[in-house]
Amino acid sequence: MEAFDPLDGALLVDKPAGPTSHDVVENIRRHFAIKKAGHAGTLDPAATGLLIILLGRGTKLSERLMSDDKVYAGTIKFGETTTSFDADGELVASLPVPPMTLDEINKAADAFTGDQMQVPPMVSAVKKDGVPLYKLARKGVEVERKPRLIHIYSFRFTDYQEPFGQFRVGCTKGTYVRTLAHELGQKLGCGAHLATLRRLVSGKHDVADAIQYEDLLKFSNADLQRRVIPFLKLAA
Repeated sequence: MEAFDPLDGALLVDKPAGPTSHDVVENIRRHFAIKKAGHAGTLDPAATGLLIILLGRGTKLSERLMSDDKVYAGTIKFGETTTSFDADGELVASLPVPPMTLDEINKAADAFTGDQMQVPPMVSAVKKDGVPLYKLARKGVEVERKPRLIHIYSFRFTDYQEPFGQFRVGCTKGTYVRTLAHELGQKLGCGAHLATLRRLVSGKHDVADAIQYEDLLKFSNADLQRRVIPFLKLAA
């Protein structure tokens, strides 16, 4: 049987708001002097929650782990539309929020469940001719994006205090929750954007089992080894 290094596998990290997913990977790689590291699914800088960090030969499982279904929780602000569909973008329009009940919002959200074609936002890591769209967006360039088939398993609001709604969504890979927020706002006639987002689950992995990013950077290499999900267990 092929011998694996104790660091061949994955770490479940609870990413804070602020750093990019790439920043988290690079800081872990440098801190622990790991030659090869990656992640299994980008989180926007402002997003928090489960980021699966792949180490050593664990990086070979990137495609498989990225294809897993995801669960997110977050907040949508109604009445404001932004360029990026989230709180980091510039305000495009501000409209009055009509009187809405939680049940009415959920009825509108129900229409988004099932298969659908979703167009990635311009402010995204999707590439056009090898260039990430967000780099083009910064220059004020907008290009045509190909719609992608996604599936929304559930999209439910648990609380609504105007203009903020708390929601939870289960979806397939490649789903832009920002776009979902934007489209719901359009459907309700007042506009909306994603205010906060937290990834709770990716495949069989849960953020409840993750290490706080700040705590991880205080670990010794021995501590790190104890938290690595071994390659063979990851691949099972």
